[in-house]
Amino acid sequence: MKKKKAKEKIKARSVPFSQTRTRHASETAEDYVEAVMDLIDETGECRVLDLARFFNVSHVTVSRTVKRLNDQDLLLTQSYKPIELTEKGYKLAKKSKKRHEIVLDFLIKLGVDKANAEIDSEGIEHHVSSKTLDAMKRFLK
Repeated sequence: MKKKKAKEKIKARSVPFSQTRTRHASETAEDYVEAVMDLIDETGECRVLDLARFFNVSHVTVSRTVKRLNDQDLLLTQSYKPIELTEKGYKLAKKSKKRHEIVLDFLIKLGVDKANAEIDSEGIEHHVSSKTLDAMKRFLK
């Protein structure tokens, strides 16, 4: 009986770690689709070189990630053409941007200076649960 309770306790403790790993897996996709959306809004188009500059990584890294996101039906890519968002990618970008804005506004409302709030919100936005996000929204009202 004691071993069974211990196993149940360990399993219950593993749930948050599992959720965090799942959120880490989608973090890059969310960052990329949000960046593509922002770059298209700001400049009218998005290319691999734009993303490489945006994320401060090599064009090879961006090309690999864009290919993977194309395979996941989040981005549309063609040789020598700008990168586009699919409908699925656009929905993810909007959702991610909204989450980012809520977390950023929440941190600023708490008294965090804008520069640090922008840095911190970049990581928190991917890991905040919907319940916590709802609490942040209520706090902001």
